[in-house]
Amino acid sequence: MRDIIGGLGILALVALLAACGSSSPSSRDADGSSSAVPRTRYDMANGCYAMQSVVSKAFVVRDGDGYRASAGTLAEAEPFYMKPTALGRYLFNCPDAKLLAAGDSAAGRADAPSDAVDWTVEEAAGGGFAVAQQVDGRKLGLDAGGRLVLGERADAVRFVPTTGCTPYPEISDDVEGTTYKGRGVDKPVVGFAEVHTHMAMGNEMSDGTHPVGPSAGGVLYGQMFNRFGAPEALKNCELAHGPDGILDPEALVLDFTPLKTHDTQGWPTFVDWPAYDSQLHQAMYYKWVERAWKAGLRIMVSEGTNIAALCDLAKTLEVTHNPAAASYDCNDMRLGIAQIQYLKMLQDYVDAQEGGPGRGWFRIVGSPAEARQVINDGKLAVVPGLEFSNLFDCTTKSVAGIGEQDGCTKEDIDRQIDEIWDLGVRELFPYHDVNSALGGTGIFDGLALNFIGFLGTGSFWKTYDCPNGGEGDTYFYSAGAVMTTALPGTGNDPLTQAVLALSNGTLPLYPAGKRQCNARGMTELGRYAVQQLMKKKFIIDIDHAELSIKSDMIELARQQTPAYPLISAHGGHGGISNEQATDILRLGGLIYPFKPNGKGHVEFMQKLKPIWQAAGRSDPLAVGYGMDANGIADRAGPRGAGSQPVVYPFTLFKGADWGAQFKGFAPVTFELETIPQSGKTWNIDEVGTAHYGLVADYVEEIRLEGGKEALDALYNSAEAYLRMWEKTEDR
Repeated sequence: MRDIIGGLGILALVALLAACGSSSPSSRDADGSSSAVPRTRYDMANGCYAMQSVVSKAFVVRDGDGYRASAGTLAEAEPFYMKPTALGRYLFNCPDAKLLAAGDSAAGRADAPSDAVDWTVEEAAGGGFAVAQQVDGRKLGLDAGGRLVLGERADAVRFVPTTGCTPYPEISDDVEGTTYKGRGVDKPVVGFAEVHTHMAMGNEMSDGTHPVGPSAGGVLYGQMFNRFGAPEALKNCELAHGPDGILDPEALVLDFTPLKTHDTQGWPTFVDWPAYDSQLHQAMYYKWVERAWKAGLRIMVSEGTNIAALCDLAKTLEVTHNPAAASYDCNDMRLGIAQIQYLKMLQDYVDAQEGGPGRGWFRIVGSPAEARQVINDGKLAVVPGLEFSNLFDCTTKSVAGIGEQDGCTKEDIDRQIDEIWDLGVRELFPYHDVNSALGGTGIFDGLALNFIGFLGTGSFWKTYDCPNGGEGDTYFYSAGAVMTTALPGTGNDPLTQAVLALSNGTLPLYPAGKRQCNARGMTELGRYAVQQLMKKKFIIDIDHAELSIKSDMIELARQQTPAYPLISAHGGHGGISNEQATDILRLGGLIYPFKPNGKGHVEFMQKLKPIWQAAGRSDPLAVGYGMDANGIADRAGPRGAGSQPVVYPFTLFKGADWGAQFKGFAPVTFELETIPQSGKTWNIDEVGTAHYGLVADYVEEIRLEGGKEALDALYNSAEAYLRMWEKTEDR
């Protein structure tokens, strides 16, 4: 009798709660408990549930190393924290932090995530849900004694809200409050724009279900997400970087410090990484980006990127301790496209965490109108892009006795423009760090990139003295670099060894003490490619192009009707004169700073103001940023001694520095970001922009350094980007 009454009571409760609507992940308590009954297979996301047999009404309880549907009341049931691995797929986390796992014939328990703990949930005919093993499709059923077994037949279960769960370990955004929505799609956007970053770079470009391989030869370790969360996406990097990080390509190839090591531990201790000066560790785990979004990030351009020659060199290093590295792909175009596809996987994954398709805060967009709708909904509009040297496979190679060979034709360019547009790419760089068949790279590094370029093209840079010395009052961003003609250190690092072997020890000579610019200008193929990109209406980033090529691109843009806006997302990387900067703004384009801290951001704003005025811009001053996170580059360090410190917790959208455009926005409070499992914290005054979650703290730095004027310019930057995009599209 007691079991019958208990079952009827639960059924009544289910009916009552079902009438109240579907679950909402935002209403979860700290332990994942929820008062809502799931109506779709997505609704259990990050909630606390017991399983109940639809037929017997018995609840599932632990039975030794397995499980059995034998309990008569909810209070006796095993509570499972249901962590989505994908849309309609879950981990069942037990109170003792073990996981419901598929055994040979019955459900069991596992200590660590694997294919065996990844379960698919479907709506069952006649009510309830059917649970199956994701990897092989075996279904969860009940034998005659109620034991959970695996076979060809599923027994329907209900998921009943309960308490007492142990949440699956994950990075917290440490935010209190709800981020704001827009005031209408026809109203100006309030929010800031990140116009240059590489979220999908990492050691694996999938959720881990069906691995596809790493980006950039695996030099950058970690993932922006993995189906098993932070413990898997941000785990120990020893496999990629060797014991104690001794084979880290950053030390061996980029910094010429072959004896440098680092602690390879990732989650949860994060001893040495991520760090602002660690170029080859993941800095854009999705939960860190979520923290930035809650601070007002509303536009993010994420570009697939690679440096083929660096990738090839890194493979030779890693294969010594990881034989699988021999199969890594280093083709720029294929890797860039794979990273865009990985971004799309992330959109689905975030949807899964938030309770179903379309419910996530991470939205990939293909037009400014679509972006405005997404932002008005209070979400992040993500613009896919590409940044690498061999765009459209337009390689160049110097071959003795033959001359220069191009890797692409005009027909190749036309075909691949259509392919990447259909993929969703909307912004790109025609030029990058290595010379290509389209023209020359803007020099900013006088040694490593010249060597890497030699490996890729068979030729060192040919240079000329930069105009007006390449720096000073006539430049908005210095051009060129003083070239190095001597070998660094002993020459025992892998990069110089490879260069010496291929060049027979013959290195170029450059003028001493004079900044050198690249003598390789825009080629015929380069001119054709830029014209075709404008015809297709891509957003074109002018940075990384050689100084003279920037002028050629500006002239091509000026010849369009109406004039074609260009963007400088690196603040002028590779060199940009004041005249060129003024032309970019006059064309309707934008120049945003390259990876600043709050102090550098405000200094850039002051530098930009007279150029903005000289260009005749009547719209409000806008200063977003290009953090270049995951871009094989350092991020901003601390502001330094004498700066007014960031005090934790800090609150955005409240106080005298927040102007009229923020009226009605609820305050959002940001705690010092902390990993509870280890006590690891990141204080921006101590560690700089160690990872992307500290963008919220960077906003507070901007407020401290520049007050209302700087905040206004920052939160104007998303609207300014959209207006530039509309000028690109509406022609």
